[in-house]
Order: sequence, then structure tokens, then C-alpha cells
Amino acid sequence: MAIAKAERLMNLALCLLGTRRPLSKRELRDSIEAYVEAARPGMDAAGSDDSFNRMFERDKDDLRELGLVIETVENLEGEVGYQARRDSNSLPPITLDAEEAAALGVAAKVWQQARLAGAASGALQKLRAAGLPEDVDPYEAHGALEPRIPVHEAAFEPLMLACRDRRPVVFDYRKATAARPEPRHVEPWALECWRGHWYLAGFDRDRSAERVFRLSRITGRVRSRGSAFTVPVPDVVTVRETVASWAGETADRSALIRLRSGAGYPLRARASAVRELGDGWDELEIPYGHGLDAWLVEFGPDVVVLEPAELRADVVDRLRAVAKG
Repeated sequence: MAIAKAERLMNLALCLLGTRRPLSKRELRDSIEAYVEAARPGMDAAGSDDSFNRMFERDKDDLRELGLVIETVENLEGEVGYQARRDSNSLPPITLDAEEAAALGVAAKVWQQARLAGAASGALQKLRAAGLPEDVDPYEAHGALEPRIPVHEAAFEPLMLACRDRRPVVFDYRKATAARPEPRHVEPWALECWRGHWYLAGFDRDRSAERVFRLSRITGRVRSRGSAFTVPVPDVVTVRETVASWAGETADRSALIRLRSGAGYPLRARASAVRELGDGWDELEIPYGHGLDAWLVEFGPDVVVLEPAELRADVVDRLRAVAKG
């Protein structure tokens, strides 16, 4: 739904809910700025009235489809008035336990640097007014550790909206081993945060396959495309499992690497064995699965792969590709 239309529907709903008496179409038209601005320059009075009537009827139908109960009442002057009585549109009492409140707090944290931060904060305040337990602070989920889900990437919001609206997107993406970004045409499915980084899962049209993209590697602006999706969205999108597999989290082999002393702490945390070699180098044995070669490249000259030979060859190939770029 376009932002302008959503704002117009919200204003209409607030007018209908806030009035103490039924309002006529004339009064609603004068009260809502979007209706006042609906008349195009040069349009005569009859054309302006027709444009408003069509817009108002569509908006009223949309609100009713969303669940708002709108009553019509004929006043003494024969005009039809509209009102959405609060007792007809009240939600049942909201009850949240500590876990549910904590989950809402974490969700609100997603918007701490985004455009809807104020809306998220206001929603939590309304939930507290509606019955959120006073002894539960959704921003302090459990104990002294406060969960935080950072949203630093500019691509997050347009991709979130594209996932919601099922709109294909185009963006420039730089792989970890690539010197330059390349354009990607993607049908976005889902966003998920894993170990402090946001990832997008979707269908890559150029490669005709499912792909996962790290948002921090998207460069430039995310552009929307008006076409429809070409493949169905899966019922379950395993973003986290896919990223974990690509990052080598599913280990079925062991690698032997040489690592510069004082470097590569994430690798040291994964190592099953560490041995000092002297001269500023250590030897590590690391359980790994698919994707370790791409990860090792990120450590540059601080890592030398010893075994197995195929992993060493993959790392060398990636480094050569970067050097050529």
C-alpha cells in the first residue's frame, strides 16, 4: 500500500473513531487534507466532487475490509453521516506474559535507527496502557543483558517493504572475494538477523536460484521493480540455516591452517586444537563445512592453509581473483 494512501486511510479512520456524532461526506472532505488536495488544477467543481466521491467510497470500502465497523446514519437534513463507534471497534483485552513482552521489546529494537522508531515506541506505550504488566519492561527483556538487534544498513527498510509487498528489487552487491559490486535482480522473500548481521533470502533471477545476501555488502540504492514474482515464495525460508551452512557452521571435515599470532580471534574460537609454531605463527585445527574458503580469504595474509589441498586451492583461487580485480 502506498504511504500516501495509508496515511489518508489512517486519517479517515481517526476522524470516524474520534467524532461524537456522524459526519457527512462534506465534513469529512473538509477535515482531511488529502481530500482537499485531491482536486487537480483546472478541474471544475463537478469533476472535483466526482473525484472525491470515488476516492471516499474506495477508502470506506478498504477500511471495512480491514475490519473497521462504519455505521451510516441519516440526519435531520437528509444527509448521510458516517461514524465508527469505539464500542463497536474495540479489541478484546490484551494480556502479555513476560516472554511475549520481551519479544515485542526486541522487535521494537529493530527500529531503533529506522524511520519507524517513533511508531514502535508509541505502539509499546499503547500496549502498556492496554494492560502490559507494569513489572515487565520490554526493553529490558530478562536481567541485566539487554538484547539489541542493530539496523545500520540503508538497504534494510526498502528490502523489508519489498518483502512485505512482494516486489522484485535491483541492487548492486559486492561478494566478499569480488573487487567490484555487480547488479542483482532479486525477488525478496525474507530478512533475518544472524550473529549481528542482516541477511536477505530470495530468488536471484540472473542465476535462476535461491540466494542469500548480506545487507552490509549491498552498495548504493535498492530499486524496486513493478513486475510480479516469477516463482512462488516457500512456506519456510531457512535464512539462518543457509547462512550457517555457507559460513561453515555445519562441520563435517577438519582443516589445518597457520595463523599469525594475535590475529584471527574468530578462527581461534572455532579451533579444536592450537599449537604455537614460533616466529609469530600458530597452527590451528578447525572443523569446517561449506564456505570456509570465503571466510579465510577475509583474513588476508594472516592465514595460510596447510590442509586439505582442495581447501588451499580454493583459497588461492579466490585471492587471485581479488588481485586481478
